[in-house]
Amino acid sequence: QVQLVESGGGLVQPGGSLRLSCVASGFTLDHYAIGWFRQAPGKEREGVSCIRSSDGRTVYADSVKGRFTISRDNAKNTAYLQMNSLKPEDTAVYSCAAGGCGGNGKEVINYGMDYWGKGTLVTVSS
Repeated sequence: QVQLVESGGGLVQPGGSLRLSCVASGFTLDHYAIGWFRQAPGKEREGVSCIRSSDGRTVYADSVKGRFTISRDNAKNTAYLQMNSLKPEDTAVYSCAAGGCGGNGKEVINYGMDYWGKGTLVTVSS
């Protein structure tokens, strides 16, 4: 069964950190770019970060640049999103996806993701 499963979400105070994990099963992640996306209540989904499969190049949305770090461990078929200096406006459901993504220096662009996880909730609140 092909699936992506996220974990690591939860409640954290402003300024805190979380690390999200995205584990793939049923297919090999190293052939795909991996993207992290988030959707806050009442808002459209936005791209947070993307890491390419070919060279590991990473892109970030302006809103998270310098605070979030995307990485991948192909041996574990897993991707990560390290989130530091979290802000209340980072509150959202975070989903990982595998397929095609990139960026233009300001935002993450979804070129078409083949697989999506169901998401994990991140709440930043005091």
